[in-house]
Amino acid sequence: MSTPVLPDRAEVVEILSAFGQRAASSVPETLGSLELTWLTAEFEQRYALRLELSDEQFEAVRTVDDAVAVLRDAVLAATPSPNAGAGAGAGATGSGGVTRS
Repeated sequence: MSTPVLPDRAEVVEILSAFGQRAASSVPETLGSLELTWLTAEFEQRYALRLELSDEQFEAVRTVDDAVAVLRDAVLAATPSPNAGAGAGAGATGSGGVTRS
């Protein structure tokens, strides 16, 4: 099984730059709730994932680096483990609150 491609800071900044059609250099380090909502929706489309962030998880994302960490965790949680047994049903969510679409 191959290692999933994880989003990096440059990709997250690129996605955020589309919010308001601005240059990547204009993306602020601190994210507002509208930017985070945009990022979540765009990320879900790009990675064919459904993020189900709790209020606490959503509120914990304050910076671009926070967003990168949460989104990386989302990809990893949605990637089937090579050691996954038959008991891990399809569509199950991991501790990251992510389901594969």
